[in-house]
Amino acid sequence: MLLVFSSKAAPNVMMFAEHALLVLKAAGRPYLDALPEQGVIPHDQLAAAIAGVERAISLDPSHQEADQDDEEENTTHPMQLPVSFRQRAFPLLDMMRRSAEANVDVMWEPAHTEW
Repeated sequence: MLLVFSSKAAPNVMMFAEHALLVLKAAGRPYLDALPEQGVIPHDQLAAAIAGVERAISLDPSHQEADQDDEEENTTHPMQLPVSFRQRAFPLLDMMRRSAEANVDVMWEPAHTEW
């Protein structure tokens, strides 16, 4: 399922539910195997959520490998490289940071697609 995250402080972010689940687990949300179709991170919980996602990014092994790859010449085409947790989490993390500054909630719901 495709989800759309929204906030009054940032542009919408679209993400597949399976990828959003990983980010929201890192943010401290208590979801196990599936995300509810609709949800909210209240503005008073954003600081803890941001800290959790930042901690998960710092512990992500692909984050450390990327730093090492920068030092070596890489001949793999960028389209063949996997998407790291850091890359997937960044748009939602940015939304959470902007929302925390503006004191507004982050909400999600299924994207309204007609394809």
